[in-house]
Amino acid sequence: MSSKKVLAVVVLVAVLIGGNFTALKFALDHSTPLLIAGMRTVIGGTFLLGFAFLRGETFPTNKRDLLHIFIVSFSITTVSSGFLVFGVSRVSAGVASLIASTMPLFTAVLALALMKTRVSRLAASGLAVGFAGTLLLAAPSLGGGSAAIGILSLLIAAVAWAFGNVYMKWQDMTNVSPIMLVGVQLYMSALCLIPFALLVEGTADTEWTIGLFAPLLYAAIPANAVTFALLATVVRQATPTQAASTAYMIPLFGVFFGWLIRNERLGIAEVAGGVLIIGGVYLLVTANTRQATAAPKP
Repeated sequence: MSSKKVLAVVVLVAVLIGGNFTALKFALDHSTPLLIAGMRTVIGGTFLLGFAFLRGETFPTNKRDLLHIFIVSFSITTVSSGFLVFGVSRVSAGVASLIASTMPLFTAVLALALMKTRVSRLAASGLAVGFAGTLLLAAPSLGGGSAAIGILSLLIAAVAWAFGNVYMKWQDMTNVSPIMLVGVQLYMSALCLIPFALLVEGTADTEWTIGLFAPLLYAAIPANAVTFALLATVVRQATPTQAASTAYMIPLFGVFFGWLIRNERLGIAEVAGGVLIIGGVYLLVTANTRQATAAPKP
């Protein structure tokens, strides 16, 4: 794949995921957060497992593999997904995308704590800048209220997603293909999220209309299943810098679609905090790329 095609795929991934936050806002106009998170896992899991079976892949049966998949599923596609959608229901799509982009920062911290990875000065600077931006972005909502709960929920979602990422690196999960891995994860999450959502939220506040299903389908397939397949391609074909660039491109498109489609506006503190977060993630992924490039080949 040429560098131009790789760049096009990277941008496409950022656009699709960036639009996810606005799509969730539209879905939330017709249903409740946990139920949306659960339905999203069912739709995305069905799509990915169907694709995996068409490719001739088999369902994993090894108990060790299934245990590791469940742990990753519980952190990424259950806890993180549930808190993400709940957080999006309390803040604007643009702010949600900016808070969600702190995930690489938490990944670096958890990798340091759990895997004793080395942190360079540039990476440490990125962490400091990124977390300073997070504090600045959250400052207007620290007095309490719905927005504060939303930001806290999104931060929990970012931490849970980061833990799942670190756990996958910590444990050897190469026995299962990436597509099958995520497909099984999503169905495991559905078994947790759907019953919990029905118990806590019920369906009385859900309108089973195109207004719900159109954005839900987008959030489940293009913004979830398809982007995962595209990211798998990018990881194999792109340079580390190109692959990592999605981390700080996604919030840019998240803010853009929130402004374009839902007429959202960011305040000065939100803009400044967002710039610091994106800058911090940029420094972090740049440091990680340099470290990976400098590492000796096996």
